Amino acid sequence: MSGHDSKYFSTTKKGEIPELKEELNSQYKDKRKDAVKKVIAAMTVGKDVSSLFTDVLNCMQTEILELKKLVYLYLINYAKSQPDLAILAVNTFVKDTQDPNPLIRALAVRTMGCIRVDKITEYLCDPLERCLKDDDPYVRKTAAICVAKLYDINAELVEDRGFLDGLKDLISDNNPMVVANAVAALAEIQDNSSKPIFEITSVTLTKLLTALNECTEWGQVFILDALSKYKAADAREAENIVERVTPRLQHANSAVVLSAVKMILQQMELITSPDVIRNLCKKMAPPLVTLLSAEPEIQYVALRNINLIVQRRPTILAHEIKVFFCKYNDPIYVKMEKLEIMIKLASDRNIDQVLLEFKEYATEVDVDFVRKAVRAIGRCAIKLERAAERCISVLLELIKIKVNYVVQEAIIVIKDIFRRYPNTYESIIATLCESLDTLDEPEAKASMIWIIGEYAERIDNADELLESFLESFPEEPAQVQLQLLTATVKLFLKKPTEGPQQMIQVVLNNATVETDNPDLRDRAYIYWRLLSTDPEAAKDVVLAEKPVISDDSNQYDSSLLDELLANVATLSSVYHKPPETFITRVRTVQRTEEEEFPDGVEGGYPETSSTLVSDGVAPPPPTSAANQLTAASAPVPDLLDLMGLDGGDDNAIVPVDQPAIDAGPPLPILLPAANGQGLEISAQLVLRDGQIFYSLMFENNTDIPLDGFMIQFNKNTFGLAAGGPLQVPQIQPGTSARTLLPMVLFQNIAPGPPNSMLQVAVKNNQQPVWYFNDRLSLLVLFTEDGRMERSTFLETWKSLPDSNEVSKDIAGIVINNVEATIEQLGSSNMFFIAKRRNGNQEVLYLSAKIPKGIPFLIELTAVIGVPGVKCAIKSPSPEMAPLFFEALETLLGA
Repeated sequence: MSGHDSKYFSTTKKGEIPELKEELNSQYKDKRKDAVKKVIAAMTVGKDVSSLFTDVLNCMQTEILELKKLVYLYLINYAKSQPDLAILAVNTFVKDTQDPNPLIRALAVRTMGCIRVDKITEYLCDPLERCLKDDDPYVRKTAAICVAKLYDINAELVEDRGFLDGLKDLISDNNPMVVANAVAALAEIQDNSSKPIFEITSVTLTKLLTALNECTEWGQVFILDALSKYKAADAREAENIVERVTPRLQHANSAVVLSAVKMILQQMELITSPDVIRNLCKKMAPPLVTLLSAEPEIQYVALRNINLIVQRRPTILAHEIKVFFCKYNDPIYVKMEKLEIMIKLASDRNIDQVLLEFKEYATEVDVDFVRKAVRAIGRCAIKLERAAERCISVLLELIKIKVNYVVQEAIIVIKDIFRRYPNTYESIIATLCESLDTLDEPEAKASMIWIIGEYAERIDNADELLESFLESFPEEPAQVQLQLLTATVKLFLKKPTEGPQQMIQVVLNNATVETDNPDLRDRAYIYWRLLSTDPEAAKDVVLAEKPVISDDSNQYDSSLLDELLANVATLSSVYHKPPETFITRVRTVQRTEEEEFPDGVEGGYPETSSTLVSDGVAPPPPTSAANQLTAASAPVPDLLDLMGLDGGDDNAIVPVDQPAIDAGPPLPILLPAANGQGLEISAQLVLRDGQIFYSLMFENNTDIPLDGFMIQFNKNTFGLAAGGPLQVPQIQPGTSARTLLPMVLFQNIAPGPPNSMLQVAVKNNQQPVWYFNDRLSLLVLFTEDGRMERSTFLETWKSLPDSNEVSKDIAGIVINNVEATIEQLGSSNMFFIAKRRNGNQEVLYLSAKIPKGIPFLIELTAVIGVPGVKCAIKSPSPEMAPLFFEALETLLGA
């Protein structure tokens, strides 16, 4: 909408929906366009306008591009809640993909890709295939991104229709933006698949480097990110690649600069020439420095990336430390990051400048920043031995200004300096002791107590100093109490006179009798026994020489740093965490071609039973296919509020239609008549001819007829939702009605670990909403295509890691007849693969599959006629194991 369209947001009319309906069906184009704008405005501010779906849909067939865009926007928003009506738009979509106007062709294919409805996906394939080969580059680049969206919805369909080959062909396109979008789509698909889909070869490399110079800035980012994953064959090729990429360092867009830096850093690992590396380091410094003159938010991102870069290549910015000096108007988050980098770049050559800066920062008003500055001085002392004395001088100067939090931080870092340089700077202890009375923070107190205990023999009044702390021993935090206990023992061992003897008695009594802290009590008992049995051994233990601490400014180990540097210019480099720790990706499991068996299995029959790796549910790896079903751990789904739904939810309530009759076995009662004001509801999920239904029976024990039944399912592990209207006729008093409700999957998936809870709400015209819980059994989800060939079973078993195997002993199951058990399992789509004997045990191998193609490889071990079955399963989704064991117990009668 244009800037003049704000008027569409200001309406306060009552009866707005009927008026909009009338305007949408107007014979005048302008009136229809205004009506659609009003609908979009209402939708934007959160009003439910889904009831206008059909009327808005009728406005699709127009030549006005602006109107068509608005209708498509509406469709994207509401198609998921109105999938059956969205199908009506398919013909217009397909027609628009052949429109003479390339903008309309691209708009149609982009919108079809954004509508995540399976029924529409089927119709998308042919238009998408045409658009990938369209004459207009704008259409081709839009189609490239659409392939990635389609892969996210249905990966198998994309592979079967050859869209991946079409994308790879687009890398050779003569339009650089088409190339960039093809690369972006392939990279996205590769991230979501464990198969090698996008591998850059020397031929592809040349094409990408050529396109790099001509495409837009974001196209350059996509290409640079893809190139950073390419491993050059040798140093010469790496140098050639870097030479072609180096001009990107001068780009105005910070994302392009950081992507270029990442690419160059990756290739530098292969370059052997010191001169080339030195030159590259010089070239990378100016663009990184330039980033620090941008807005604070960009500065922060740049600083977080620079923090990683200088850990690997400190020479890049070794001469640029001044640009990291804090300005008075820098936000605190920028200042903190600059401090970290200054510590990493500090050297004997520039330490004087750095210390002057840190000393200045220690007098600022922001307490957290001051504390960090004081600690930074201590870290520089630990890092640079030659500069340690100068650092201590600065710390002593800061102590003399008598600012409480500055003094306390100084004492904490001086304790670390004493540990780094033992028996070197003890002459300053007297100065520290002058500030004893001002200490009120646990860490500062503990540090001072450690210093007194460690150097008790050099402090004349050490016992008096410690005694001043002992007066408040019971009230002190655990950190201080532990340090006091150890320091008093040290004092006693170094000066076994009457004063320390009395102190040790008091401390040990307090630490063993008066405390609830088990750590403190245990340490006190150990000291007590050591001192009472062998004081010399106590000296050897308590006064042993301590290891010298080291500089911690390069805080990441090499392998983690490699991974973070490979993700420069992404969130990973800002969080300083590997991507898998905060991103959940959907991955498909790659299966090897070679026929191999699980450990100890040959020729289809294991010689020994499979090793049981875990007695519980192993957490899935970040790339587990379980992520197709579940997101990061979250609490149990909230109870739904049916009364607040006006339509527009994924499983919107649907009204009564003609009843569907379900004659079947008795159903479990989920809502007793006593709880439902006379309405009794029995229900169960059932599988009929490969389709999941919810079989329901309503019994009316009230004295009035009940009608207008509606149903709603809360978010659940498999996204089960109503696939059609709830067809229940009016139920007269004293009668009942039974119906089958078709169900669909993956409509409204609950976050968090898998569970079998299915929360249901039912409403009718005469009563309030009734809520009840049902169980969601895998028995109705096992698909008919779960049968595996023996070779496929073995390949899949081998391709899955041992951590994906989960086992359980199920005590209540008795297998009396192997063939009958195999038949019983087969009736629930758990298919027999092989069997063998292991002593007196029968071992069965079976396979099953749940929707989205997630397989279960099953091993059952039992003694015929003896209670108890050991079940081991291996799956890309091991977190589904509890649901599987629950289904197996239900089926075999545990």
